[in-house]
Amino acid sequence: MRLQTVLREWGRIGCIGFGGPPTHIVLLRALCVERRRWLGASEFEDAIAACNLLPGPASTQLALYCAWRVRGRVGVLVGGAAFILPGLIVILGLAAFFFGSPPLWARGAAAGAGAGVAAVAVQTALSLAPESRKRARSRLRWLLYALAGAAATATIGPWLVLVLLSCGLVEIALQTVWGRLHTVMPALLAVAVPSGGLGALAWVAIKVGALSYGGGFVIIPLMQADAVNRYHWLTSGQFLNAVALGQVTPGPVVQTVAVVGYAAAGLGGGLLAALIVFTPSFAFVLLGGPRFQQLRDNRTARNFLAGAGPAAIGAILGSAIPLARALGEPWQYGVLAGAALLLLVFRKGVVLTLLLAGAAGTVIVLVGAHLPH
Repeated sequence: MRLQTVLREWGRIGCIGFGGPPTHIVLLRALCVERRRWLGASEFEDAIAACNLLPGPASTQLALYCAWRVRGRVGVLVGGAAFILPGLIVILGLAAFFFGSPPLWARGAAAGAGAGVAAVAVQTALSLAPESRKRARSRLRWLLYALAGAAATATIGPWLVLVLLSCGLVEIALQTVWGRLHTVMPALLAVAVPSGGLGALAWVAIKVGALSYGGGFVIIPLMQADAVNRYHWLTSGQFLNAVALGQVTPGPVVQTVAVVGYAAAGLGGGLLAALIVFTPSFAFVLLGGPRFQQLRDNRTARNFLAGAGPAAIGAILGSAIPLARALGEPWQYGVLAGAALLLLVFRKGVVLTLLLAGAAGTVIVLVGAHLPH
C-alpha cells in the first residue's frame, strides 16, 4: 500500500477525531477492520488490550500500531505524524490566541469552558471504572488503589506518578514475589526532579508521555501541581483553559501538554513538550510492535496494570477537587453544575458540553459578570 494512503487516512482521523480515545478507536476500527480489512477484528481487539497495558496515550499507540501493521516502520512515522500534527497545530494556535490579548467574549468562553472541566474529570473516571473493576482480581484492592490515586491527586500532586508506580508494583508483588518491591522503590524515590526551565518542562512531559495510565485525562493530575503550583507557568484559570482546549480539539487529548509547554517557553516549549510526550509511544510501537500479542499475554504487565489502572482512575476522579477549587468566580460554579448535569444525567458528549459551557461563559461575561483572575 502506498504511503500516500496512510498519510491521507491517518490525517483524516487526526482532523476529525474530536472526543478523545473512544472516537479514535471507532474511526480506526471502521478504517482498518471494516472498510479496508487491513486487520482482523480479533487482532484489532488484541491491539487495544495490548495498548492499554502500556503507559502513555493508548489511542495514539493504537493508531501507531495500525499504521505499523499496514506499512511497517515507515508507516508508523508517516501515520503517526498525520494523526498527531493536525490537532497539535490547532491547539498551539488556540494557545497563542488565548494567552495573548483575546477579546472579552473569548476570555468569557475560556472561563466558561474551564469551569466545566471538573465535571469532565468525574464523568471520565466513572466511565472507566466499571470495566476496570470487572477485571479486578480483588474488589477491595481495586478500591484501595483507586482511593490511593484520588488521595494523591488531592494532596501530593507532583508525586502522583510514584503512587501510580507503587500501586502497580504492589500488585506485582502480591501476585508474584514480595521481594521485588523493596529493591525497586528506593530507586524510584531517588529520582531527581529538575528545579525549573526546559529541564522541568521535559520532566513534566516525560511523566505525561511515559508514566500515565487509564486514558488521556490522567495527564491532568500529573500536570496540574507542576504547571500551576511548582513552576507557575500557568494560573489556575489558565490551566483550566488548557485542559478545555485539549478536550475540544481533534487528535490525542494528551496534546494538552503542548499548551503547558507554550505557556512555559513559547512555541518552542510547546513543540518540545509535544515531541517528548509522544516519543515513548513511537518507541513502543517501532521496537515492540511484533511483540504486542506477547505483551497482552505477559502476566507481569497485566499485574502491574491491575494496580496502576485503578489508581489512575482514582487520580482522574480526585483531580475534580483541585480543578473545582481553581474556579475564581461564583458564576463558574453554576456553569460547572450545568456541565455536570449534561454529562452525568443527560449523557451528552464532552465536546458539546464544553462548547455550551464556553458559550454560557461568553454570555455571562458580556452581560457584566467578572472574569476570574
